Amino acid sequence: MAENVRIVGLSKRFVRPDDPSRPVLAVQDVSLDVEAGRLVTLLGPSGCGKSTLLRMVAGFEEPTAGEIWFGDRRMNDVAPNRRDATMVFQSYAIFPHLSVYENIAFGLRLQKLARADLARRVDRVLEMTGLGGMAQRAPSQLSGGQQQRVALARAIVMEPRVLLFDEPLSNLDAKLREQMRIEIRELQQRLGITSLYVTHDQVEAMSISDRIVVMNEGRVEQVGTPTEIYSRPANRFIADFIGKANILPAVAAGPSEIELAGVRLALADAPALAAGAPLTVVIRPEAIAIAAAGGAIRGRVARAMFLGSIAEYLVEVPGSEPWLVDSGNPGVSPLFAVGEEVFLTPAPAAIHVLV
Repeated sequence: MAENVRIVGLSKRFVRPDDPSRPVLAVQDVSLDVEAGRLVTLLGPSGCGKSTLLRMVAGFEEPTAGEIWFGDRRMNDVAPNRRDATMVFQSYAIFPHLSVYENIAFGLRLQKLARADLARRVDRVLEMTGLGGMAQRAPSQLSGGQQQRVALARAIVMEPRVLLFDEPLSNLDAKLREQMRIEIRELQQRLGITSLYVTHDQVEAMSISDRIVVMNEGRVEQVGTPTEIYSRPANRFIADFIGKANILPAVAAGPSEIELAGVRLALADAPALAAGAPLTVVIRPEAIAIAAAGGAIRGRVARAMFLGSIAEYLVEVPGSEPWLVDSGNPGVSPLFAVGEEVFLTPAPAAIHVLV
């Protein structure tokens, strides 16, 4: 049975061996609720505190302050092996001298599970993770993706209430990483295990998460669904970190209008704006239509790149910073040439005012 995870005011301070008077605040006053059965991703750049936070939930690091709850049980003083949580590591952490079967069965043997129950659970997980015909293979006979499946199988065979992932796919190549994240998400949803997943890969986070927690310098910057985080970033850091974005200066022209690059544009969804107030807006490149005539904002192509599914343009706009524009299905018509005059029209619903 899955459990909700509640983190309350959690902090972690590390003492510098070379300068004890200047401790490192790796995690700073983080509070977070993870609903039972949901997959929540901790996303952020290297060194932002996401893995330290995960290790405190697992019990591998002791918090400096704050509390960790699984359901109605306070976990702070509970040993890692008694938390009913298992972790899938970046390095797989499987035993090279044991077969696939024995790697998966290892934790169950420590629990002294009856032989028939052990075999039933291991066989079930072997099939679930696509390892059915590989039970007697050694880890050295497996590909990277198969080794990661063994690590995942070893975690879920324990039937944990909470499943933790610490950058589990970072050692795989791009195509295999994409395949494995689909498999992990489908398996997590099928089993309904409450999961915390650490990654620095934005695409990975967007594709597998019920909710994303964006972290920076030990703090939580924003919590939301993938759509909310992408379309309505809370601040400039998130807008810049998640995907590609045009972050542009503008001026409020009325309650629901802005002036951008000398042109008045209506907003579909905006806070009440005081006329004349300086603003910063975020517009994603794919939300901008580019045409040879008839658009709102005149510009000139400074760079054109064919990227297969999209054409990426850098467009110089008078009175503004250059705009990045992504145009879909570029094989249908010729690309705009460098130096060519074009017209840009951002979708009103895609203009997000940072507040």
